[in-house]
Amino acid sequence: MTETFTIATPDDMFALGERLSASFITGDVVLLYGGLGAGKTLLTKGIMSGLGFDVDEVTSPSFTLVNLYKTEGFDVYHVDLWRLEGDSDAAAAVGLDEIVENENAIVIIEWADRLGDRSFENEFRIRIDGDGDEPRRVYVAKNRS
Repeated sequence: MTETFTIATPDDMFALGERLSASFITGDVVLLYGGLGAGKTLLTKGIMSGLGFDVDEVTSPSFTLVNLYKTEGFDVYHVDLWRLEGDSDAAAAVGLDEIVENENAIVIIEWADRLGDRSFENEFRIRIDGDGDEPRRVYVAKNRS
């Protein structure tokens, strides 16, 4: 089942992240799709706020590829695949197999399209359409086994 949201402002995107965070459990992988400036990092900040983390500490890991945020309940890995070349093995480049083995982890992956058709046992696929000042359409598909 896919839920669709219309997001008019950055505050709405942040609030959607907070709302979604309430349903996350360990083992979840959040796959974010959307163009440059679509709001992937802002959504991530909302998720982290909902998990009780200081959002001022949340930055896009464009150069480091992976940031680890430790919350009271989870180890949250924030992965950004933007800088990886299209023909590289993005999962291997960030050690994704090892990350998802962490029993206390939630993984958030920006530019998830760089993983190809890879899927995960428990995943949220979130696609953000729109750019600039126009409202965003956000599609959230949850798959849990």
